[in-house]
Amino acid sequence: MISVGEDVEADALAKRGWSISAIARHLERDRKTIRSYLSGEREPGARRASAADALAPFRAYVAARFVDDPHLWASALFDEVAPLGYSGSYVSFARQVRLAGLRPHCEACSGVKGRETIEIDHPSGEEIQWDWFERRRAPWGGTAYVLLGTLSHSGRTRGVIAEAMDQPHLIEAMDAVMRRLGGTARAWRTDRLATVIVPGSAKVQASFAPVAKFYGAILTPCPPRRGNRKGAVECGVKFCCGRWWRTMTATTPEEAQVSLDRFWASTGDERLRPPGRYLEPGELSCNERPVWPSVRELADNEVLMALPATPYPATIEVKRPVDDRASVAFRGNRYSVPPGLLGATMTLRQRLGTMSLDVVSMAGTVLVTHRLAPPGAGMMVRTAEHHAALEAVVLSQFLTARPCDRKANRPPGEVALSEAARLMGRDGTEVTVDLDGLAEVIRLAFPGAVDLASAEVTA
Repeated sequence: MISVGEDVEADALAKRGWSISAIARHLERDRKTIRSYLSGEREPGARRASAADALAPFRAYVAARFVDDPHLWASALFDEVAPLGYSGSYVSFARQVRLAGLRPHCEACSGVKGRETIEIDHPSGEEIQWDWFERRRAPWGGTAYVLLGTLSHSGRTRGVIAEAMDQPHLIEAMDAVMRRLGGTARAWRTDRLATVIVPGSAKVQASFAPVAKFYGAILTPCPPRRGNRKGAVECGVKFCCGRWWRTMTATTPEEAQVSLDRFWASTGDERLRPPGRYLEPGELSCNERPVWPSVRELADNEVLMALPATPYPATIEVKRPVDDRASVAFRGNRYSVPPGLLGATMTLRQRLGTMSLDVVSMAGTVLVTHRLAPPGAGMMVRTAEHHAALEAVVLSQFLTARPCDRKANRPPGEVALSEAARLMGRDGTEVTVDLDGLAEVIRLAFPGAVDLASAEVTA
Protein backbone atom coordinates (compact mmCIF):
# COMPACT_ATOMS: atom_id res chain seq x y z
CA MET A 1 0.00 0.00 0.00
CA ILE A 2 1.29 3.48 -0.84
CA SER A 3 0.17 6.73 0.73
CA VAL A 4 -1.86 9.43 -0.94
CA GLY A 5 1.25 11.62 -1.26
CA GLU A 6 3.20 8.83 -2.96
CA ASP A 7 0.29 8.28 -5.34
CA VAL A 8 0.30 11.96 -6.29
CA GLU A 9 4.07 11.92 -6.85
CA ALA A 10 3.91 8.72 -8.93
CA ASP A 11 1.15 10.20 -11.08
CA ALA A 12 3.12 13.39 -11.66
CA LEU A 13 6.30 11.47 -12.60
CA ALA A 14 4.34 9.25 -15.00
CA LYS A 15 2.96 12.34 -16.76
CA ARG A 16 6.53 13.64 -17.14
CA GLY A 17 7.44 10.47 -19.02
CA TRP A 18 9.08 8.42 -16.33
CA SER A 19 8.91 4.67 -16.78
CA ILE A 20 7.28 2.31 -14.27
CA SER A 21 10.70 0.94 -13.29
CA ALA A 22 12.12 4.43 -12.70
CA ILE A 23 9.18 5.47 -10.56
CA ALA A 24 9.43 2.21 -8.57
CA ARG A 25 13.15 2.77 -7.91
CA HIS A 26 12.53 6.38 -6.94
CA LEU A 27 9.74 5.49 -4.46
CA GLU A 28 11.40 2.23 -3.40
CA ARG A 29 8.29 0.23 -4.29
CA ASP A 30 7.58 -2.84 -6.36
CA ARG A 31 6.84 -2.27 -10.05
CA LYS A 32 3.57 -4.23 -9.93
CA THR A 33 2.42 -2.06 -7.05
CA ILE A 34 3.16 1.17 -8.92
CA ARG A 35 1.47 -0.16 -12.07
CA SER A 36 -1.72 -1.13 -10.15
CA TYR A 37 -2.05 2.33 -8.61
CA LEU A 38 -1.38 4.20 -11.85
CA SER A 39 -3.94 2.07 -13.69
CA GLY A 40 -6.57 2.74 -11.01
CA GLU A 41 -6.90 -0.86 -9.85
CA ARG A 42 -6.09 0.14 -6.28
CA GLU A 43 -6.84 3.21 -4.18
CA PRO A 44 -4.13 4.98 -2.17
CA GLY A 45 -4.42 4.64 1.60
CA ALA A 46 -6.68 1.56 1.36
CA ARG A 47 -5.12 -1.77 2.16
CA ARG A 48 -6.18 -4.72 0.02
CA ALA A 49 -8.11 -7.29 2.00
CA SER A 50 -5.98 -10.33 2.71
CA ALA A 51 -8.91 -12.57 3.67
CA ALA A 52 -12.01 -13.54 1.75
CA ASP A 53 -15.21 -11.63 2.34
CA ALA A 54 -16.96 -13.48 5.18
CA LEU A 55 -20.32 -12.02 4.15
CA ALA A 56 -20.15 -13.24 0.55
CA PRO A 57 -21.83 -16.65 1.12
CA PHE A 58 -24.65 -14.96 3.05
CA ARG A 59 -25.35 -11.99 0.76
CA ALA A 60 -28.34 -13.65 -0.90
CA TYR A 61 -29.88 -14.59 2.45
CA VAL A 62 -29.33 -11.11 3.92
CA ALA A 63 -30.79 -9.46 0.81
CA ALA A 64 -33.83 -11.77 0.95
CA ARG A 65 -34.42 -10.96 4.64
CA PHE A 66 -34.29 -7.24 3.89
CA VAL A 67 -36.90 -7.80 1.20
CA ASP A 68 -39.06 -9.49 3.86
CA ASP A 69 -38.48 -6.69 6.37
CA PRO A 70 -36.50 -3.55 5.35
CA HIS A 71 -36.32 -2.46 9.01
CA LEU A 72 -34.93 -5.72 10.40
CA TRP A 73 -32.27 -5.03 13.03
CA ALA A 74 -28.73 -6.03 12.17
CA SER A 75 -28.41 -7.69 15.58
CA ALA A 76 -31.52 -9.80 14.93
CA LEU A 77 -30.18 -10.71 11.49
CA PHE A 78 -26.84 -11.65 13.04
CA ASP A 79 -28.70 -14.06 15.35
CA GLU A 80 -29.98 -15.80 12.20
CA VAL A 81 -26.76 -15.98 10.15
CA ALA A 82 -24.55 -17.13 13.05
CA PRO A 83 -26.16 -20.60 13.19
CA LEU A 84 -25.90 -20.76 9.39
CA GLY A 85 -22.09 -20.66 9.56
CA TYR A 86 -21.10 -16.97 9.68
CA SER A 87 -17.80 -16.93 11.60
CA GLY A 88 -17.27 -13.21 12.13
CA SER A 89 -18.32 -11.03 15.04
CA TYR A 90 -21.41 -8.86 15.17
CA VAL A 91 -19.32 -5.71 14.70
CA SER A 92 -17.78 -7.13 11.52
CA PHE A 93 -21.18 -8.29 10.28
CA ALA A 94 -22.81 -4.89 10.82
CA ARG A 95 -19.90 -3.12 9.09
CA GLN A 96 -20.00 -5.47 6.08
CA VAL A 97 -23.77 -5.09 5.71
CA ARG A 98 -23.44 -1.31 5.88
CA LEU A 99 -20.58 -1.14 3.38
CA ALA A 100 -22.34 -3.53 1.01
CA GLY A 101 -25.43 -1.33 0.99
CA LEU A 102 -27.79 -4.28 1.34
CA ARG A 103 -30.40 -2.51 3.44
CA PRO A 104 -32.95 -0.72 1.20
CA HIS A 105 -33.60 2.98 1.65
CA CYS A 106 -36.86 3.99 3.37
CA GLU A 107 -37.85 7.54 2.50
CA ALA A 108 -40.69 7.59 5.03
CA CYS A 109 -38.30 6.93 7.94
CA SER A 110 -35.34 9.03 6.78
CA GLY A 111 -36.71 12.23 8.31
CA VAL A 112 -37.56 10.81 11.72
CA LYS A 113 -35.41 12.29 14.47
CA GLY A 114 -35.12 11.47 18.16
CA ARG A 115 -35.99 13.66 21.08
CA GLU A 116 -33.74 15.05 23.77
CA THR A 117 -33.22 12.81 26.78
CA ILE A 118 -31.27 12.84 30.01
CA GLU A 119 -30.02 10.11 32.34
CA ILE A 120 -32.05 9.51 35.50
CA ASP A 121 -30.54 7.85 38.54
CA HIS A 122 -32.30 4.59 39.48
CA PRO A 123 -31.22 3.01 42.78
CA SER A 124 -31.05 -0.75 42.98
CA GLY A 125 -34.39 -2.43 43.66
CA GLU A 126 -36.20 0.90 43.81
CA GLU A 127 -38.39 0.93 40.69
CA ILE A 128 -40.02 -1.30 38.11
CA GLN A 129 -41.48 0.21 34.95
CA TRP A 130 -44.55 -1.16 33.13
CA ASP A 131 -45.75 -0.82 29.58
CA TRP A 132 -47.91 -2.65 27.04
CA PHE A 133 -47.11 -3.24 23.42
CA GLU A 134 -49.60 -4.72 21.02
CA ARG A 135 -49.11 -6.19 17.56
CA ARG A 136 -51.94 -6.81 15.13
CA ARG A 137 -52.11 -9.80 12.81
CA ALA A 138 -50.48 -12.20 15.24
CA PRO A 139 -49.61 -15.64 13.77
CA TRP A 140 -52.43 -17.22 15.82
CA GLY A 141 -54.94 -14.59 14.70
CA GLY A 142 -56.17 -11.39 16.30
CA THR A 143 -53.94 -9.04 18.29
CA ALA A 144 -51.10 -9.95 20.62
CA TYR A 145 -51.00 -7.99 23.90
CA VAL A 146 -47.63 -8.18 25.67
CA LEU A 147 -46.96 -6.60 29.07
CA LEU A 148 -43.32 -5.84 29.86
CA GLY A 149 -41.89 -5.09 33.28
CA THR A 150 -38.35 -3.66 33.52
CA LEU A 151 -36.19 -3.12 36.59
CA SER A 152 -34.96 0.45 36.13
CA HIS A 153 -31.56 -0.14 37.76
CA SER A 154 -30.35 -3.26 35.97
CA GLY A 155 -32.57 -3.28 32.89
CA ARG A 156 -33.76 -6.87 33.45
CA THR A 157 -37.06 -7.32 31.63
CA ARG A 158 -39.68 -10.00 31.59
CA GLY A 159 -42.87 -10.20 29.53
CA VAL A 160 -46.22 -11.97 29.55
CA ILE A 161 -48.67 -12.39 26.67
CA ALA A 162 -52.24 -11.55 27.73
CA GLU A 163 -55.59 -12.08 26.02
CA ALA A 164 -56.78 -8.52 26.65
CA MET A 165 -55.71 -5.24 28.23
CA ASP A 166 -58.52 -4.87 30.78
CA GLN A 167 -57.75 -4.54 34.47
CA PRO A 168 -58.08 -8.22 35.50
CA HIS A 169 -55.78 -9.34 32.68
CA LEU A 170 -53.36 -6.51 33.59
CA ILE A 171 -53.25 -7.67 37.23
CA GLU A 172 -52.68 -11.27 36.16
CA ALA A 173 -49.90 -10.28 33.75
CA MET A 174 -48.20 -8.02 36.33
CA ASP A 175 -48.16 -10.82 38.89
CA ALA A 176 -46.71 -13.26 36.32
CA VAL A 177 -44.00 -10.75 35.32
CA MET A 178 -42.98 -10.07 38.93
CA ARG A 179 -42.74 -13.78 39.67
CA ARG A 180 -40.45 -14.13 36.66
CA LEU A 181 -38.33 -11.26 38.02
CA GLY A 182 -38.18 -12.86 41.47
CA GLY A 183 -39.99 -10.11 43.38
CA THR A 184 -41.30 -6.58 43.15
CA ALA A 185 -39.60 -3.21 43.40
CA ARG A 186 -40.69 -0.62 45.92
CA ALA A 187 -42.28 1.63 43.28
CA TRP A 188 -44.26 0.96 40.11
CA ARG A 189 -43.96 3.51 37.33
CA THR A 190 -46.61 3.48 34.62
CA ASP A 191 -47.80 5.81 31.92
CA ARG A 192 -51.37 7.07 31.66
CA LEU A 193 -52.96 3.60 31.63
CA ALA A 194 -56.73 4.00 31.95
CA THR A 195 -56.89 0.79 34.00
CA VAL A 196 -54.41 2.24 36.53
CA ILE A 197 -54.66 6.03 36.37
CA VAL A 198 -57.84 8.10 36.05
CA PRO A 199 -57.77 9.58 32.51
CA GLY A 200 -56.87 13.27 32.47
CA SER A 201 -55.34 13.27 35.95
CA ALA A 202 -52.59 11.75 38.07
CA LYS A 203 -54.99 9.97 40.44
CA VAL A 204 -54.90 6.22 40.91
CA GLN A 205 -58.02 4.29 39.96
CA ALA A 206 -59.98 3.31 43.04
CA SER A 207 -60.31 -0.23 41.69
CA PHE A 208 -56.53 -0.55 41.27
CA ALA A 209 -55.46 0.90 44.63
CA PRO A 210 -56.07 -2.40 46.50
CA VAL A 211 -53.76 -4.13 44.03
CA ALA A 212 -50.81 -1.87 44.88
CA LYS A 213 -51.55 -2.28 48.59
CA PHE A 214 -51.70 -6.06 48.19
CA TYR A 215 -48.12 -6.11 46.81
CA GLY A 216 -46.87 -3.24 49.02
CA ALA A 217 -45.76 -1.01 46.12
CA ILE A 218 -46.04 2.72 45.52
CA LEU A 219 -47.65 3.86 42.25
CA THR A 220 -45.74 6.58 40.41
CA PRO A 221 -47.51 7.76 37.24
CA CYS A 222 -45.50 9.59 34.60
CA PRO A 223 -46.41 13.26 34.20
CA PRO A 224 -48.35 14.16 31.05
CA ARG A 225 -46.20 14.18 27.91
CA ARG A 226 -43.21 12.88 29.88
CA GLY A 227 -43.09 9.33 28.56
CA ASN A 228 -39.30 9.32 28.63
CA ARG A 229 -39.50 9.09 32.42
CA LYS A 230 -39.98 5.36 31.85
CA GLY A 231 -37.29 5.07 29.21
CA ALA A 232 -36.00 1.73 30.50
CA VAL A 233 -39.17 -0.16 29.62
CA GLU A 234 -39.55 1.78 26.37
CA CYS A 235 -36.10 0.58 25.37
CA GLY A 236 -37.22 -2.91 26.38
CA VAL A 237 -40.25 -2.64 24.09
CA LYS A 238 -38.08 -1.50 21.19
CA PHE A 239 -35.53 -4.25 21.86
CA CYS A 240 -38.22 -6.93 22.16
CA CYS A 241 -40.01 -5.89 18.98
CA GLY A 242 -36.81 -5.74 16.96
CA ARG A 243 -35.03 -8.81 18.26
CA TRP A 244 -37.88 -11.17 19.16
CA TRP A 245 -41.22 -10.30 17.58
CA ARG A 246 -39.90 -9.77 14.04
CA THR A 247 -38.23 -13.19 13.92
CA MET A 248 -40.58 -15.23 16.14
CA THR A 249 -41.74 -18.54 14.62
CA ALA A 250 -44.41 -19.50 17.20
CA THR A 251 -47.93 -20.16 15.93
CA THR A 252 -49.84 -20.26 19.24
CA PRO A 253 -49.85 -17.95 22.29
CA GLU A 254 -48.46 -20.76 24.45
CA GLU A 255 -45.51 -21.34 22.11
CA ALA A 256 -44.94 -17.58 21.90
CA GLN A 257 -44.84 -17.30 25.72
CA VAL A 258 -42.19 -20.02 25.92
CA SER A 259 -40.18 -18.27 23.20
CA LEU A 260 -40.52 -14.89 24.98
CA ASP A 261 -39.34 -16.32 28.31
CA ARG A 262 -36.36 -17.94 26.61
CA PHE A 263 -35.48 -14.71 24.80
CA TRP A 264 -35.43 -12.52 27.92
CA ALA A 265 -33.61 -15.13 30.01
CA SER A 266 -30.84 -15.51 27.42
CA THR A 267 -30.46 -12.67 24.94
CA GLY A 268 -32.05 -10.07 27.22
CA ASP A 269 -29.94 -10.88 30.28
CA GLU A 270 -26.71 -11.15 28.29
CA ARG A 271 -26.76 -7.49 27.27
CA LEU A 272 -23.81 -5.44 28.55
CA ARG A 273 -24.24 -2.22 30.49
CA PRO A 274 -21.67 0.62 30.50
CA PRO A 275 -19.77 0.65 33.82
CA GLY A 276 -19.83 4.45 34.02
CA ARG A 277 -23.58 4.32 34.58
CA TYR A 278 -23.19 2.44 37.88
CA LEU A 279 -19.83 3.69 39.23
CA GLU A 280 -18.58 7.06 40.32
CA PRO A 281 -15.84 8.67 38.18
CA GLY A 282 -13.27 8.11 40.93
CA GLU A 283 -14.04 4.39 41.06
CA LEU A 284 -12.99 3.84 37.43
CA SER A 285 -9.32 3.10 36.95
CA CYS A 286 -7.57 4.85 34.08
CA ASN A 287 -4.80 2.26 33.83
CA GLU A 288 -6.95 -0.76 32.99
CA ARG A 289 -9.85 -1.41 30.70
CA PRO A 290 -13.18 -1.15 32.59
CA VAL A 291 -15.29 -4.29 32.82
CA TRP A 292 -18.78 -4.01 31.38
CA PRO A 293 -21.30 -5.82 33.62
CA SER A 294 -24.16 -7.75 32.11
CA VAL A 295 -27.82 -7.29 32.90
CA ARG A 296 -27.79 -10.67 34.62
CA GLU A 297 -24.96 -9.67 36.99
CA LEU A 298 -26.64 -6.40 37.92
CA ALA A 299 -30.10 -7.93 38.37
CA ASP A 300 -28.83 -10.78 40.55
CA ASN A 301 -27.50 -8.19 43.00
CA GLU A 302 -30.78 -6.25 43.20
CA VAL A 303 -32.77 -6.78 46.39
CA LEU A 304 -36.49 -7.01 45.63
CA MET A 305 -39.44 -7.29 47.98
CA ALA A 306 -41.01 -10.73 48.34
CA LEU A 307 -44.32 -11.45 46.64
CA PRO A 308 -47.46 -12.82 48.30
CA ALA A 309 -47.97 -16.56 48.03
CA THR A 310 -50.95 -16.11 45.69
CA PRO A 311 -51.82 -13.43 43.12
CA TYR A 312 -54.29 -10.66 43.82
CA PRO A 313 -57.76 -12.27 43.63
CA ALA A 314 -59.01 -10.60 40.48
CA THR A 315 -61.54 -12.42 38.27
CA ILE A 316 -60.65 -13.13 34.65
CA GLU A 317 -63.54 -13.33 32.18
CA VAL A 318 -63.34 -14.42 28.54
CA LYS A 319 -65.98 -15.54 26.04
CA ARG A 320 -65.56 -18.74 24.04
CA PRO A 321 -67.80 -20.62 21.54
CA VAL A 322 -68.75 -24.27 22.02
CA ASP A 323 -67.26 -26.62 19.41
CA ASP A 324 -68.57 -29.92 18.00
CA ARG A 325 -66.94 -31.83 20.89
CA ALA A 326 -69.09 -30.00 23.45
CA SER A 327 -66.10 -28.13 24.86
CA VAL A 328 -64.66 -24.62 25.11
CA ALA A 329 -61.02 -23.52 24.84
CA PHE A 330 -59.08 -21.78 27.63
CA ARG A 331 -55.30 -21.26 27.93
CA GLY A 332 -54.30 -24.11 25.63
CA ASN A 333 -56.77 -26.66 27.04
CA ARG A 334 -60.41 -27.58 26.43
CA TYR A 335 -63.15 -27.90 29.06
CA SER A 336 -66.43 -29.76 28.56
CA VAL A 337 -69.99 -28.43 28.62
CA PRO A 338 -73.31 -30.33 28.38
CA PRO A 339 -74.08 -31.57 24.84
CA GLY A 340 -76.51 -29.71 22.59
CA LEU A 341 -74.87 -26.26 22.90
CA LEU A 342 -72.92 -26.27 19.63
CA GLY A 343 -72.12 -22.70 18.51
CA ALA A 344 -73.31 -21.06 21.75
CA THR A 345 -71.01 -18.53 23.44
CA MET A 346 -69.96 -19.31 26.99
CA THR A 347 -68.37 -16.99 29.56
CA LEU A 348 -65.36 -18.48 31.33
CA ARG A 349 -64.46 -17.11 34.75
CA GLN A 350 -61.31 -17.77 36.73
CA ARG A 351 -60.45 -16.16 40.04
CA LEU A 352 -56.69 -15.64 40.31
CA GLY A 353 -55.12 -17.75 43.01
CA THR A 354 -57.64 -20.57 42.61
CA MET A 355 -57.43 -23.73 40.52
CA SER A 356 -61.02 -23.74 39.27
CA LEU A 357 -62.75 -22.49 36.11
CA ASP A 358 -66.46 -21.64 35.94
CA VAL A 359 -68.35 -22.04 32.66
CA VAL A 360 -71.30 -19.64 32.63
CA SER A 361 -74.16 -19.77 30.11
CA MET A 362 -75.55 -16.81 28.22
CA ALA A 363 -78.32 -16.57 30.84
CA GLY A 364 -75.75 -16.22 33.64
CA THR A 365 -76.09 -19.73 35.03
CA VAL A 366 -72.97 -21.60 36.10
CA LEU A 367 -73.14 -24.80 34.07
CA VAL A 368 -70.03 -26.53 35.42
CA THR A 369 -66.89 -25.84 37.46
CA HIS A 370 -63.70 -27.50 36.22
CA ARG A 371 -60.30 -27.90 37.80
CA LEU A 372 -57.70 -25.95 35.85
CA ALA A 373 -55.19 -27.87 33.77
CA PRO A 374 -51.61 -26.62 33.25
CA PRO A 375 -51.65 -23.85 30.60
CA GLY A 376 -50.69 -25.06 27.15
CA ALA A 377 -50.93 -28.77 28.07
CA GLY A 378 -53.46 -29.52 25.33
CA MET A 379 -55.69 -31.49 27.73
CA MET A 380 -59.40 -32.26 27.35
CA VAL A 381 -61.00 -31.81 30.79
CA ARG A 382 -64.39 -33.54 30.75
CA THR A 383 -66.57 -34.57 33.68
CA ALA A 384 -67.99 -38.07 33.92
CA GLU A 385 -71.55 -36.75 33.54
CA HIS A 386 -70.66 -34.81 30.39
CA HIS A 387 -68.81 -37.81 28.98
CA ALA A 388 -71.80 -40.12 29.49
CA ALA A 389 -74.29 -37.60 28.08
CA LEU A 390 -72.18 -36.88 25.02
CA GLU A 391 -71.55 -40.58 24.44
CA ALA A 392 -75.31 -41.25 24.51
CA VAL A 393 -75.95 -38.48 22.00
CA VAL A 394 -73.24 -39.71 19.65
CA LEU A 395 -74.36 -43.38 19.84
CA SER A 396 -77.99 -42.44 19.23
CA GLN A 397 -77.03 -40.95 15.88
CA PHE A 398 -75.87 -44.34 14.53
CA LEU A 399 -78.49 -46.35 12.48
CA THR A 400 -78.60 -50.08 11.61
CA ALA A 401 -80.42 -49.60 8.29
CA ARG A 402 -78.56 -50.00 5.04
CA PRO A 403 -77.71 -46.81 3.14
CA CYS A 404 -79.91 -45.74 0.22
CA ASP A 405 -79.31 -47.04 -3.30
CA ARG A 406 -78.42 -43.86 -5.13
CA LYS A 407 -78.32 -45.55 -8.57
CA ALA A 408 -81.73 -47.31 -8.53
CA ASN A 409 -84.40 -46.63 -11.23
CA ARG A 410 -87.28 -44.69 -9.70
CA PRO A 411 -89.61 -43.19 -12.36
CA PRO A 412 -92.40 -40.75 -11.41
CA GLY A 413 -95.01 -42.42 -9.20
CA GLU A 414 -98.78 -42.13 -9.22
CA VAL A 415 -98.81 -39.07 -6.99
CA ALA A 416 -96.29 -37.27 -9.17
CA LEU A 417 -98.15 -38.22 -12.38
CA SER A 418 -101.49 -37.06 -11.01
CA GLU A 419 -99.92 -33.78 -9.89
CA ALA A 420 -98.43 -33.31 -13.37
CA ALA A 421 -101.84 -34.00 -14.97
CA ARG A 422 -103.42 -31.47 -12.65
CA LEU A 423 -100.88 -28.84 -13.59
CA MET A 424 -101.40 -29.50 -17.31
CA GLY A 425 -105.19 -29.33 -16.90
CA ARG A 426 -104.90 -25.95 -15.20
CA ASP A 427 -103.19 -24.58 -18.33
CA GLY A 428 -105.90 -26.14 -20.61
CA THR A 429 -103.34 -27.90 -22.77
CA GLU A 430 -102.54 -31.53 -23.34
CA VAL A 431 -99.55 -33.13 -24.91
CA THR A 432 -100.56 -34.60 -28.34
CA VAL A 433 -98.26 -36.05 -31.01
CA ASP A 434 -99.16 -36.20 -34.75
CA LEU A 435 -97.48 -39.48 -35.71
CA ASP A 436 -98.27 -39.15 -39.44
CA GLY A 437 -96.79 -35.69 -39.62
CA LEU A 438 -93.73 -36.81 -37.68
CA ALA A 439 -93.23 -39.75 -40.09
CA GLU A 440 -93.43 -37.41 -43.09
CA VAL A 441 -90.76 -35.14 -41.60
CA ILE A 442 -88.44 -38.08 -40.96
CA ARG A 443 -88.97 -39.39 -44.50
CA LEU A 444 -88.07 -36.07 -46.05
CA ALA A 445 -85.05 -35.59 -43.82
CA PHE A 446 -83.67 -39.14 -43.95
CA PRO A 447 -85.08 -40.90 -47.04
CA GLY A 448 -82.62 -43.78 -46.90
CA ALA A 449 -83.23 -44.46 -43.25
CA VAL A 450 -87.01 -44.62 -43.73
CA ASP A 451 -86.77 -47.08 -46.65
CA LEU A 452 -84.38 -49.28 -44.64
CA ALA A 453 -86.73 -49.25 -41.66
CA SER A 454 -89.71 -50.19 -43.86
CA ALA A 455 -87.74 -53.11 -45.35
CA GLU A 456 -86.82 -54.42 -41.89
CA VAL A 457 -90.47 -54.20 -40.78
CA THR A 458 -91.66 -56.07 -43.91
CA ALA A 459 -89.07 -58.80 -43.41
